[in-house]
Amino acid sequence: MIPHYLIVGNILSFCCALCIAVSVVKKDKQNLIWWQIWDSIFGLLASLVLFSYSSFTTGLLCASRNVLAYNRGLTKAITILLILVCVVVGLYANNRGIYGLFPIVAFSGYTWSMYWAKNDQQMRYSLIVNLSLWLIHDFYIQAYPSAFMDVALCVWSFYQAMRRVKRKRQMKKNTKLSYLTG
Repeated sequence: MIPHYLIVGNILSFCCALCIAVSVVKKDKQNLIWWQIWDSIFGLLASLVLFSYSSFTTGLLCASRNVLAYNRGLTKAITILLILVCVVVGLYANNRGIYGLFPIVAFSGYTWSMYWAKNDQQMRYSLIVNLSLWLIHDFYIQAYPSAFMDVALCVWSFYQAMRRVKRKRQMKKNTKLSYLTG
């Protein structure tokens, strides 16, 4: 029989997976962040139920960061403070060994990207790295819906990023061609 905590954790993980999936297809950075607020909330609850305390503390900070980013209150000082708090509190709360470090690294990198990134393409690259780290952690804590969605979204985001790069190259090539023939 499957333990109750595992069932509840995977239901929350499924809700988390749905929210991150919706966020990835959003073109507008604000709309993307709105869905990631809900992703963070469901993720932190799933982590708590599945006994991953570094991930839980990271989830609290993710939700806070996302709310700040949504309200355009994510300054450089706040970004650095959030990363420092995540590292200190996350390391203290880590009860999963090396696997507990993945949420801390994912949060730190993605938080810096949220401050630094100016467009959806930059966010997409950062999301690929972030989701790759979460994939390992989610699989380890048995948050299977999130792990599955992490894989799917890594592939989708990579495909979209490469498609956009290809379009940009084609536009440059067409511009050069029209300049030479014009």
